[in-house]
Amino acid sequence: MKMKINFKVGFIITSLVIMTGCADMFDPALENIQSKSRLRERPDMIHGLLINAYLRIPTNSFSFSEVATDDAVTNDLNSGLLNTGVGQWASNYNPLDQWTNSQSAIQYLNEMLAEVENTQYAANPIVNQMFIDRMKGETYGLRALFMYFLLRSHAGIADGTLMGVPILLEAQTASSDFNIPRATFEACMQQLYADVERAIELLPMNYHNINSEGMIPSVYREMGAQTGEYNRVFGDDAKQLVSGRIVHAIRAQAALLAASPAFNLDNDQAKWVDAATYAGNMLNEIGGMSGLDPNGVTWYSNVSMIDNLGAGDNPSEILWRGSVGGPSNNLEQQNFPPTLFGSGRVNPSQNLVDAFPMANGYPISDPASGYSNNAPYTNRDPRLRHFIVINGSTAGPLGRTINTALDSDTNDGLNKVETSTRTGYYMRKLLRQDVNLDPVANTGQRHLHPRIRYTEIFLIYAEAANEAWGPMAGGSFGYSAYDVIKAIRQRAGIGADNGDAYLESVKNDQAAMRELIRNERRLELSFEGFRFWDLRRWKSDLTETARGMRVVNQNQYTVINVENRVYRDYMIYGPVPYSEILKFNALQQNAGW
Repeated sequence: MKMKINFKVGFIITSLVIMTGCADMFDPALENIQSKSRLRERPDMIHGLLINAYLRIPTNSFSFSEVATDDAVTNDLNSGLLNTGVGQWASNYNPLDQWTNSQSAIQYLNEMLAEVENTQYAANPIVNQMFIDRMKGETYGLRALFMYFLLRSHAGIADGTLMGVPILLEAQTASSDFNIPRATFEACMQQLYADVERAIELLPMNYHNINSEGMIPSVYREMGAQTGEYNRVFGDDAKQLVSGRIVHAIRAQAALLAASPAFNLDNDQAKWVDAATYAGNMLNEIGGMSGLDPNGVTWYSNVSMIDNLGAGDNPSEILWRGSVGGPSNNLEQQNFPPTLFGSGRVNPSQNLVDAFPMANGYPISDPASGYSNNAPYTNRDPRLRHFIVINGSTAGPLGRTINTALDSDTNDGLNKVETSTRTGYYMRKLLRQDVNLDPVANTGQRHLHPRIRYTEIFLIYAEAANEAWGPMAGGSFGYSAYDVIKAIRQRAGIGADNGDAYLESVKNDQAAMRELIRNERRLELSFEGFRFWDLRRWKSDLTETARGMRVVNQNQYTVINVENRVYRDYMIYGPVPYSEILKFNALQQNAGW
C-alpha cells in the first residue's frame, strides 16, 4: 500500500467525506456503519480525522472581532459581533464561542492518536514510521493550539479560582462520562506545554526537500532512511502542515496569554521570562533583529510577491498561513466603499485613527507632536494611510478619490446609505486595491490568509521582555524590547527625521514603554483578530465608546460618538456556554456570567 499525503490538494475532499459521514461524532449512522477495523484498512479515512481538526482552525485574521471593540464598528446591523459590543454578549449568546468547535477538534485529534499507529500508510516500514511520527506530531501540535483557543475564550475566575477547561486526552464515546469538571488554568497550560514538547520531538522545524542523507535526522538515518523517502514524508509536499516552527509559535502565543495580567494573578515574573524566551528563541532562528521583514507592513498588498508565491511557500513575514487559492474578491466586496461597489462593512474608529502617532513618532496628544485639529491627517504615521481609507484617500484599481464627508455627493459619505461608513473611515488593510468590482469588468486577485506572522512574534518578545527584564535589557538574546519597537517603527517610516525622539524619551521607563508596545501591537496587528482578546488579557477598559469623524466642507472636523461599548468588569473573561452548564453540573461558570 502506497500513500502520498499532500494536505494542500489531496485530502480536502476526504475530509469533507469524513465530516459528512460522521454526523454522529461517536458512532456512524446506521446506513453508513464502518467498523474501526475497516477504517484501519483506509489510511485516507484515518488521516481525515486529522484534516477535520485542520478545518476547524478559526480564521482569526478575517473574523473582524474588532467591530466589538474601540477599534471599529460595522454597518451590518445584523452582525452578532455588533450585538456583542453593545451589551448582548451572554453565556447563551456568544459569537466568539470556541467551546464546541475546539472541543470537537480535540475529540477528532484524540481519536487520531488512538488510531494512527493501527494503520499502514506505506509498504516501506521506514516510510510508514515517518508518516506515523509526523501525523502524531501534527496532532499534538494542533491539540495544543485548540487548548490555546479554549483558554483565550473560556478561561476565567470561578469560585475564586482561575479555571481553564476540562482536559480531554482520550476520545470520548457514547458511553463516556461527559460530566467532567474544569481543570485549573495552570493545569491546562501544563497540558498544552506537554503537547508542545511531544510535537517538537516528532516534527522537523520546517518541511522542505533535502539533497543529502547527512541532513536526515539521526533517528531516521539510523533506521536506514534514504533522501527520497524522507522527502516523501517531510519534504515540500508537507509545507503548511503543522511543523516544529509553528508549534514553537503556538507555545509563545500561549505563554504570553498566561503571563498577562488577567491570567497571571500573582504577577509571576517567571511567566514573562518564559514568554520572552520562547519568542526570542524563535527570532534567533531567523537571525534576530535582522529577520524583521522590511516589507512586512504591507504584506497583504505586496502584489508581485503574492502573485508569484510558490505552492506552499511563505513570504518572509508569514510564519504560517492558510491556502492562497485562486483569484477572489470576497473581502473587497465586503469592505470596499460603495463607489467601488463594496459594502463598506468594517469601519475603523476615530479611536484607532488617534492611536497612529505623527510621522515624527510623538502621540498626537503630545505637545511636541505638531498635530493640528484642522489638519488631522497631515504628517501622520504612514501606516494610517496603508491601513485606513480616510477622507480624500484614493482607492481601487483606478485610484478613485473617496469622499467620506457628511456632505459628500457620493454614497461613500458618512451615513449616506446602509453600505456607507458610520465613522468616516473605511478599512484598507487586507484588501487588494487592484481588485475591480465593477460588474462590467469584475476581477479577483490572490490573497494571503496568515495564521501567524513574524511581526506578532517580535511583538510577543517586546511585550514579554519589557516585563521580564525592562525596556533596555534582553536577557541572553542581545536585543531588547526597545530594539524591537525601534525596528518596527523604523520599518513603518516613523522618526526618520528626528531619530524617533519620543521613543528615546521613554526607553528607560518600563510603564511608558509598556503603553507604547501595546499601541504598536494595536496598529501592526489591526483588523487581524487581536484587539478583542488583547484588551481582556491586559484587563484594559472595555467600555470606551467607538467614535468617528464628521467632515463638512472638507475643512471642518468634528469627532462624534458612534457606538457605545457595553461590557461589565467580569467580561475580561468569556463565558462557559449556558447550554453546557445546564447539561453538566460538574462545570463551573465564570463569575458574573
